[in-house]
Amino acid sequence: MTASSVRFEVDGNVAELALARPDKRNAVHEAMVREIGAFFSDPPPAVRAAVLVADGDHFCAGLDLDDHSRRSAFETMEHSRLWHRAFAAIEHGRIPLVAALHGAVVGGGLELALTAHVRIAERSAFYALPEGRLGIFVGGGASVRVGRILGPDRMREMMLSGRRLTADEGQRLGLSHELVGPGEAQQRARELAAQIAHNAPLINQLILTALPRIDDMARSDGFWAESLAAAISQSTADAEEGLRAFLEKRPPEFRGE
Repeated sequence: MTASSVRFEVDGNVAELALARPDKRNAVHEAMVREIGAFFSDPPPAVRAAVLVADGDHFCAGLDLDDHSRRSAFETMEHSRLWHRAFAAIEHGRIPLVAALHGAVVGGGLELALTAHVRIAERSAFYALPEGRLGIFVGGGASVRVGRILGPDRMREMMLSGRRLTADEGQRLGLSHELVGPGEAQQRARELAAQIAHNAPLINQLILTALPRIDDMARSDGFWAESLAAAISQSTADAEEGLRAFLEKRPPEFRGE
């Protein structure tokens, strides 16, 4: 499967998506959002994990302003909801996504990056939310995803001032989970995706879908939902295989059963 703005490849049970607009610093436009959303809404059955990388010197410099046309309030809201649906298909889907970040991770690029479940950043990475200085409000989910990681106070300061966070600051604040050297993020992301793909598929899906919902619940409801997820997972053949493999000191062979 190929596209003008995103390149898709599948190797065994791991898919790789590459933002392929290096001449535009991989700026996000509507077609890119639709392509990514379509893939994660209906991924190939054999795929159990995915990697998101980017061509060129930058992960994503934000919204493609050439694609930004004048819209009514209604049209702008519909456009924002398109992003929300596409990014929700990643965040709450069945395939864990590992992102490799370098260079600019800005605006819409930061919104895209934070849909990934694991984020590996190189020291060239920097983060910003310049929308406030452009006279527009974030529309791709940043107020929820960035706000939950940084907190509304720090996000507010970023949007008001437009200042950049360095890779070290982003690592400390939780925008990345691991910081690596120059040129190392993609390989590390591929290694992690391959490792994650060997987890039991149901467990991966429960981690992706149950944890954020439990976070939204009242404490007593969250405890109940946790018990339900544990009961579902421990009644599977994969759970039996995992425990047996541990006792037999061998790698488990999960079949998705």
